[in-house]
Amino acid sequence: MIFQETAGRPVEKTRRAMRERTVLVVDDEKNIRQLVRRMLGDKCVVLEAQDGEVAVNIARSQKPDLILMDIMMPKIDGYTACHTIKRDPATKAIPVVMLTGVGYELNQKLAEEMGANGYITKPFTLRDLLDIIGQLLPVF
Repeated sequence: MIFQETAGRPVEKTRRAMRERTVLVVDDEKNIRQLVRRMLGDKCVVLEAQDGEVAVNIARSQKPDLILMDIMMPKIDGYTACHTIKRDPATKAIPVVMLTGVGYELNQKLAEEMGANGYITKPFTLRDLLDIIGQLLPVF
């Protein structure tokens, strides 16, 4: 489970490290951002952006530990925002997981080509989020 001793670190230090983790949730639907905040809010700090343009700016200024990004959004779509984040030396190491209602294999392939580290289709569960975040972030 999440709160077990990890890599020789005491449990309390592991808990503290998790709370200090920051996840940026990018979706033009406020209810999706709020849902993810409720699901992850006790495990990490959750930042929100309503479009790709804001997401790129937050990624550059806040350097979140992970980004969960919708694909179809106004201003800058998720593919373009992901590609921009992954091309910038200051943000390229931030894992990006596409969190979208579009589950087609072609979309998943394009997301991977744009630099995405993972892909989750809506609807999703807390377990779906924790599994992929746990794979990409140590001590989550």
